[in-house]
Amino acid sequence: MFTGSMVAIATPMREDGTVDYDALASLVDFHLQNETDVIIPAGTTGESATLNHEEHCEVIRFVVDEVKGRVPVVGGTGANSTWEAISLTRCAADAGVDACLLVTPYYNKPTQEGLYQHYKKVAEEVDVPQILYNVPSRTACDMLPETIERLSHVDNIVGVKEASGDMSRAVTIKKSCGDNFMVVSGEDGQAMESILAGGQGVISVTANIAPKLMHRMCMAALAGDRAQAEECNDKIKDLHEVLFIESNPIPTKWALQQMGLIAAGLRLPLTPLAEQYHEVVRNALIKADCL
Repeated sequence: MFTGSMVAIATPMREDGTVDYDALASLVDFHLQNETDVIIPAGTTGESATLNHEEHCEVIRFVVDEVKGRVPVVGGTGANSTWEAISLTRCAADAGVDACLLVTPYYNKPTQEGLYQHYKKVAEEVDVPQILYNVPSRTACDMLPETIERLSHVDNIVGVKEASGDMSRAVTIKKSCGDNFMVVSGEDGQAMESILAGGQGVISVTANIAPKLMHRMCMAALAGDRAQAEECNDKIKDLHEVLFIESNPIPTKWALQQMGLIAAGLRLPLTPLAEQYHEVVRNALIKADCL
C-alpha cells in the first residue's frame, strides 16, 4: 500500500512544447532528495491530456528508469476510451511501474454501471495494481462510493484518489471498502484532515513545489500528531490555493520556473500564468521557503 506524499509530477517542456527529459531527470532527483514518497508521472499535472500515446508511455518509462526503485512509481493511465486506458496501462506495466492511476472517463459521462464495467475491464486486461481516481470538477463524471465499493472487490484494484471535495466521502469509502483498500486525498487543502481521519496520504500538486514540507506534514498526520501536521501545513496552505488560481498546472509550472527547475514550456490550450497572479504566487512561494 502506498502512503504519504505522492507527487503528481509536472512534465517539463521547452518553450516549443517538446518534452524536456533533462529537466524531468532533474525534477525526479529533486523529489528523491526532498523525501517525496511516491512519484506519479503523466497525470493531470503532467499534462497527460496533451501528450500523445507514444509520449505518454515514454514519460512514464523515463521516470521509472530514473527512479531505479528508490520510491514507488505510479503511472497515470486513465482515458475516456476503455481501450486507450487498457493500452496506456499495459505500457506502464511493461515499463515497470508499481501501480497505475486511472482517472474516470471524462466528457462522455458514463453511468455508474459504465464506470464499473470500464474499470473492471482494465483490471482484467492488465495485471498491475490499479488506483481509481475520482475528480468530478474536471471530468463531469462522479464515481459514487457504492461504485467504488463494488470495484474494491476486484483483486488488483487497490485504492482510490478521492477528489470530489466532499470530506465525508473518504470516511464512507473507508468504512465500506475496509482497511486493505487505500483511500488517498486528491485535494491538497483537505489532505491533512483526510489523513488524520484515517486516509493513507495525498496525491499532491503542492508537493511539486514544497516536497519536503508536504512529506513531513503527511508523516505527522499519519502518526496522529496534529500539532506537528498543522505546523507544516500552515507554511504551505497558501500554495494549496494559489496553485489553482488558474488551471492546473499553469501556476505550478510558473512556480517551478521561478525556482529554476524547469523552462517556461506549456502546451496549448494552456497558456502562461497571467501577470496579475505573479505576485500572489510568488508570495506563497516565499512563505513556504521555496524562494
